[in-house]
Amino acid sequence: MDSQRGASPFSNRDFRLLFGGSSISMVGDQFTLVALPWLVLQLTGDPAQLGLVLAVMALPRAAFMLVGGAVVDRMSPRRVLLSARSANAVLAGLLAALVLAGSIQMWTVYVLAFGIGLCTAFAYPAGGSILPQLVAPNQLQMANSMIMGMRQLSMLIGPALAGLLVTAGSAGSAGVHGTGLAFVVDAVSFLFSIASLIAIRIASDRDSRAPAGNVLAQVAEGMNMLWQDVQLRSFIAYMALVSVLVMGPLQVGLPLFAKARFHEGAAAFGWFMTANGSGMLLGSIMSTSITRLVRGRLGVMILGFDAAAGLALATLSTVHSVVSGAALLVLAGLLAGTVQIAIISWLQRRVPQAMMGRIMSIVFFTFLGLAPLAAALAGGLLKVISLSELFVGAGLSLTALAMICLTRPSLRAIRLQTVSA
Repeated sequence: MDSQRGASPFSNRDFRLLFGGSSISMVGDQFTLVALPWLVLQLTGDPAQLGLVLAVMALPRAAFMLVGGAVVDRMSPRRVLLSARSANAVLAGLLAALVLAGSIQMWTVYVLAFGIGLCTAFAYPAGGSILPQLVAPNQLQMANSMIMGMRQLSMLIGPALAGLLVTAGSAGSAGVHGTGLAFVVDAVSFLFSIASLIAIRIASDRDSRAPAGNVLAQVAEGMNMLWQDVQLRSFIAYMALVSVLVMGPLQVGLPLFAKARFHEGAAAFGWFMTANGSGMLLGSIMSTSITRLVRGRLGVMILGFDAAAGLALATLSTVHSVVSGAALLVLAGLLAGTVQIAIISWLQRRVPQAMMGRIMSIVFFTFLGLAPLAAALAGGLLKVISLSELFVGAGLSLTALAMICLTRPSLRAIRLQTVSA
């Protein structure tokens, strides 16, 4: 990889394959994210059933995430990701076939939703572990920016395309034909990712060493490595608190905020989500330049940006204009997107490749496991406090936490080595 120093990640054949296959698959994922809730509502008309389906999907993802990280380290991220994507293609294909044949039933929706959640428990740590084996260390931040920027772009364009397909495909039919076509698109998109992963070769594919210990012992080994690394331990603890203080309240609070305060209702919520996604896309693009501007002082940048994001969140409670709310969410998204890329790049450089899957699984579990729990707690809290108080409390708590952590050298001293343009 030394020969790649200073070159664009796109000069690397394997990265081009990963980026191309993943980009198509990311757009395809949005079709299922739109079609699955719509299918449940078409079949039952019951929001409670929809919530249960989403919970059935989230449960295996949280329960098996740490095991998934250990499996990645035992096998290889490419092989695990290839297996997960292949299983996803089969599940999406089954959904499509059952819907188009008119034989879909709710029990099969639950079973397939569980399978999709189980696949993501292995796909997330594998996806976070494969990149350091494809590109040089000095290319990681730019490569992460490209992939995560594409993910944000897919979240902006994918739902709109999926909505058009579901609506147009269902016109004049039994009402679910378009939903079935959306699952077809997702299943086909996985085939592109599978083909790219088959063509990619990484170093861990050639490592024939027998893994020591069983999967649970390796999970414990990853936890021990995390505990002994003071900066890593402090960072994970900080991100867990951010997930509880911010991610949970935002998940439950933002749609309620749009509904309660703006006559545009769902349209306002859509604008807010688009604004936040656009900000994150911009932050992903700017992350490398901003990190270079602060000379790699990653800890200071993260805490400073989080303190500002907390103030933006608290200010959101005072707005009565969709434009003003969207502007604040663009700012919050830009700060979050910039930080996210720098964080992942720092982790990928700091963690030994042999432990990458396990540490990445802990990182993803911090977000994907704690945020839904925090959302449930925030929903219960709204029975005793107002929506404005929820936003103000969450925002100011984040700002206070970030300012306190600026006094702690274990976080403030985190640095990311930068390279010249």
